Amino acid sequence: MAISMRSGRRQQRGGGGGFRIRLSSQRRLFRTIIISLVFIAVVPPIFFHFRLKRLHQIQGRKCGWMKDPPLVCAHGGDSTNAFPNTMDAYRIALHSKVDCIEIDVSRSFDGILFALHDRDLQRISGNSTSKVGYLSMKEIKEQGRANQSAQMFLQESIPTIEDALKLISNSVRQVILDAKVGPPSYEKGLAKDILSVVERTHCRNCLVWAKSDNLARDVIKLSPNTTCL
Repeated sequence: MAISMRSGRRQQRGGGGGFRIRLSSQRRLFRTIIISLVFIAVVPPIFFHFRLKRLHQIQGRKCGWMKDPPLVCAHGGDSTNAFPNTMDAYRIALHSKVDCIEIDVSRSFDGILFALHDRDLQRISGNSTSKVGYLSMKEIKEQGRANQSAQMFLQESIPTIEDALKLISNSVRQVILDAKVGPPSYEKGLAKDILSVVERTHCRNCLVWAKSDNLARDVIKLSPNTTCL
């Protein structure tokens, strides 16, 4: 009888051990599943977060200029739909919402600053040798009247720089004054004349583009706060 009871106890003990082993295996499996789910839930988002951040950094270096995009600048106003450097050309450019307008600056023989390029004067006059710096204001004004073909393009008088700046300076982000050079004595006092017009018209967004080193030095010397290229 005693032998039978001990045998039963051993069987009971053996059965309990097998249950504990199965329970332990199930717990390990459960932990493994939980850890795997946590890994899947956490690691990929972190990985893709840093990958996306890296992509944005690369795009930022390649496309950083988009934060400060280049200006759309009308050369001589809208010279496609109007004669360049005329009030009509400037008005059409303003209507097109350009960021910037470039004005050619030429000084007449008697010291008047015109919004005019030598090639424009030659086109108006029909004379390929015409130069703004060799003609007086009166002579320049008469050029268009003498050439009938120019009337197709030029319906109004040639504007001065002051006229042009009064029209456009408050309507664009930047005004470029492209100062032209002429006869040897042409540059004398030119910087002062340009800056006087800029001051009279209160043009705070004017940039002087000087193609002469001497002129650039004079502009910087007379007005250190004026941007000069």
